[in-house]
Amino acid sequence: MAAQTFDSVYRALKRGEIQPVYLLSGPESSLKDELVRAVADAVLAPEARDFNLDVRAASDLDGEAFNALVETPPMLAERRLVVVKGLEEWRSNAKVWQVVKRYLERPSPWTVLVLTVAGEESPDAALKGAVQVELTALPPERLRRWVSMRAERAGLNLTPDGVEHLVDAVGNDLAALSAEIDKLAAAAADGEVTDADRVGDLVGVRRGETVHHWVDSVLQRETSRALELIDCVLPQAGITGVRMVSALGTGLVVLRLARAMWDAGSSRREVEEALYRDIASTRPPELRGRSWREISTRWAQSAQAWTAAEITRALRSALAADRALKTSALSDERGTLSGLVLELAQRRAA
Repeated sequence: MAAQTFDSVYRALKRGEIQPVYLLSGPESSLKDELVRAVADAVLAPEARDFNLDVRAASDLDGEAFNALVETPPMLAERRLVVVKGLEEWRSNAKVWQVVKRYLERPSPWTVLVLTVAGEESPDAALKGAVQVELTALPPERLRRWVSMRAERAGLNLTPDGVEHLVDAVGNDLAALSAEIDKLAAAAADGEVTDADRVGDLVGVRRGETVHHWVDSVLQRETSRALELIDCVLPQAGITGVRMVSALGTGLVVLRLARAMWDAGSSRREVEEALYRDIASTRPPELRGRSWREISTRWAQSAQAWTAAEITRALRSALAADRALKTSALSDERGTLSGLVLELAQRRAA
């Protein structure tokens, strides 16, 4: 059962290609909800939903109740939609599984069934006959398109630089992005254009003052700017000293790869492509929402300002700062971060 993507299923639904059973898995619960809405839009007319849409938790169903749900004919419509959430709630030996598997062998012609698995749970491999859709974090370019479409649906006129700053400030958490978009839409006047500065005012994170900008300033050896940004970034919601050091550590690891390639005589294109492939394959959480192409270009250039020995020492210093922040109940986050930045700056001249 090869898993499909959100985009492929969404496009098929728009073409009117509706499958009898969908199985949604993966960690992106917001995309699951969005795909359920897309299936509902494709299957049911708005006036038919009250009678022909059933959303149930798997924990509330046994085999008999499940069978009744999927075999009930539609009312004043051609089809009905049944959504069963949280299949992982059924024990592996539950009798309901046998009922579900038998249904998948011969699904009802008037029912569209959507089954969901929560979080990182793996779908049952025996659920053959369902179209499996794996919903994981969106890559950066796709994420920005999603934000633009979500803003348009909310009636928010969000500019490209507004999209960029919103993703930079919030990250790739779709639920958090949706909440911020709704707040921005509620605050915007009719016809108002919401740009990066307006996003910064309402979200509380000004343009150029995110944890990503702090990391970039350290890697680019802009010590004064890095020290200034500590006071801007650290007080932000959800930001801790540990998170900032972790993000810096990721940048230093990428920097070390770039420096090794420069030392081996690689071309700029080869370095940038290697960094891009590495980031795209590992998808570090510290780079959530950032453009991998942009990072590859920027950090490939930043690596030229470091020696391999400096990067190795910087990684050791970052590890020491991380341990200090995690182990000391009375740790001074600002002092630890400032000390780390100054230590890295001093080693440049050493």
